[in-house]
This record gives sequence, structure tokens and C-alpha cells, in this order.
Amino acid sequence: MTTPWGEYELSRFPEDPRDPLRAWDASDSYLLRHLAEEDVPLTGAVVVVGDRWGALATALARHRPTQITDSFLSQEATRANLARAGVEPGAVGLLTTQDPPPERVDVLLVRVPKSLALLEDQLLRLAPAVHADTVVVGTGMVKEIHTSTLQLFERILGPTRTSLARQKARLIFCTPDPALERPANPWPYGYDLPEGIGTVSGRTVVNHAGVFCADRLDIGTRFFLQHLPHTGGGRVVDLGCGNGVVGTAVALADPQAEVLFVDESFQAVASAEATYKANGVPGPAEFRVGDGLAGVAPGSVDLVLNNPPFHAHQATTDTTAWRMFTGAKRALRPGGELWVIGNRHLGYHVKLKRLFGNSHLVASDPKFVVLKAVKRG
Repeated sequence: MTTPWGEYELSRFPEDPRDPLRAWDASDSYLLRHLAEEDVPLTGAVVVVGDRWGALATALARHRPTQITDSFLSQEATRANLARAGVEPGAVGLLTTQDPPPERVDVLLVRVPKSLALLEDQLLRLAPAVHADTVVVGTGMVKEIHTSTLQLFERILGPTRTSLARQKARLIFCTPDPALERPANPWPYGYDLPEGIGTVSGRTVVNHAGVFCADRLDIGTRFFLQHLPHTGGGRVVDLGCGNGVVGTAVALADPQAEVLFVDESFQAVASAEATYKANGVPGPAEFRVGDGLAGVAPGSVDLVLNNPPFHAHQATTDTTAWRMFTGAKRALRPGGELWVIGNRHLGYHVKLKRLFGNSHLVASDPKFVVLKAVKRG
């Protein structure tokens, strides 16, 4: 990535030389050019929100910014990119969306996230630290910035306008108004689940901002809940747990099961733990933020339940699903099972058969399939 301050070699995490996707885009470059061309004073407390792979934090490391991210993968990519650039350890503060925000913000740089709810939550959490002289600049691709995005900045921080588009990217300029009466933060958001979905029927689910389908039960998960296996105890993983409703259903049905909730989103794992606790589940559970099953011992799991994402930000890709499947195979004991819910058109049965040597159709409807793969000895 070429910037006004030099060139940086950046990569996503985990690094894959076959991955054609870059670790930055035109919106990152546009923001950095603007900061340099307009000689924006990067003094005081500089906060970077939503930096996807650490491109902004790495380029601005000399100003000792604080990065706030919801993504474990983004945070790990940032660490690797900072080290590759020779940045001294500790020069960039690394916070998650679940950490207390900085008490003062003099420069706020926002990479607009895909989730409007996550943007709302983060702006509301940071608003008390923003003052009249805070420089606020957002950035994103044109297709990511909508009228609702601008209205959110204006409603929470102050008057907002946009730049002209360059290379399909756009900037957002906001002038903080300390006298603005801000709305209360609606997150986390809880609701009761519908009937007819097994052990979690009528139960409470808790969602932090940015979690997939945070205000309702998505139809894929509903279908999965209607076809979950009987566990018979053992160690069960809710892989890519989201709000944890699948793992909670397993724990309610089988108090002897040891359930591990895993997601790369800090918001998701916090939601899963809140959902689990809200329902007074008696069984043991572990909640882990990480890269799938990378930290789980080989052959230590009896059952993996997975609803893999097929998007990485704006890109459609099966890379995450494949990593989840290969991680599950490594973590499963011989005879252990991976159960997957997915859209019919994604063809997960082909990938499972290639990896496990088998793929069994458990249930299907016009939109979804539930598949099972068994790890052979």
C-alpha cells in the first residue's frame, strides 16, 4: 500500500499467498491522502475504529493511535502488519469493541462497517469522549455509505457532509456538537425466541451490535435448531457461534454436554455468553474469541455445529467456510461429527466429501440443507 508517508507491505490474517484479496482498499488510501493533503493535525488521542486489516493503524503508527475492532482476525492482522513495518511494540493501542473506550478522543477516524448497528453502538460509546475540536473523518466505499450512515453520524455526533467520490470511495466529515442530545444506546438488544424450535423455544436471546440478525432469529438458524442431533454428552463446539442460540439449545437439551462457543467477533462471543447466562443453563461452557478451532487440541471434540459465513466484508468467498471445515476435522476425535447448515447453492456437500470422504444429507427445504460429515479413524 502506497501512502504519503511511504509504502507498506500488508496482509490479511491468516496469511494465505493464494488469497487474491488485498489488506486495504481505496477507502483506506483516500483517507490517508486526505489527512496528508489537508495537513490534518494528528495530535492528542487518535482513535481508529473499524480498521479492517490494520492498514490505517500501520500507516499512522508514528502518531500512536488506538485501534478499536470487533474482529479477532483484524486485530491479529494489525499485529503482524505493525511488526512487518518495524513499529515498536505498544506504539499502537489495540482495543476490542468490548473494551472500555478511550476517555478522550481528539481525532476520530472511522472505517464504516457493514453493520449499521455496530456503527451506531461504537459512535454512542465514543461520543462522551468527543469534544468540539475533535476531528472526525469517516471513510468507506461508495456502496457502503448510505443516507442512513450519514444520518447516524449527524444524530450522534453533529453536522455531517460527504466528499466527492474517488476510485469508488468516499469520505465523511462530521463536526461534533457537544450540545447535541444523544439517544440512549439500544445495545445489547434482547428478545424472546419463537415456539417450534426445540429446547430454546420461547427462551431469551441477547445480541450485541453487529451480530448477524441481531433483532430476529434468521431462517437458517431456525431450520438448524429444528434438526440438531442428540449429543449424548461429550464436548460440543458451536463454531461461528454468533449469539450462541445453537450452543445454548444443545446445553439445555443435554446438561452433560460441555459446550465451547467460538467466534472471531468479540461482539458475538459476548452475545453468546449473555444468551447462555440469561437462560440459566446448568451445564459447563467455555467462550472463546479466536480463529475458528485453531486453539483447540486435535482429537478433543465430539461434535461441531457450524453455520459458516460466506462473506468477508463485501467479498463473497468460501475461504472462511473451508478453514472452519478443516479446523473441525483436525479437532474432532475419530467418529466425531461435523454438522453444517448452509444455503443449497453453496455446495458444501462437495467440500465436505472432499475433506472427510463423506457427506450425509440430514434435512433440506427449498433454501437450506443440513449436512453431516463423520471423521473416520
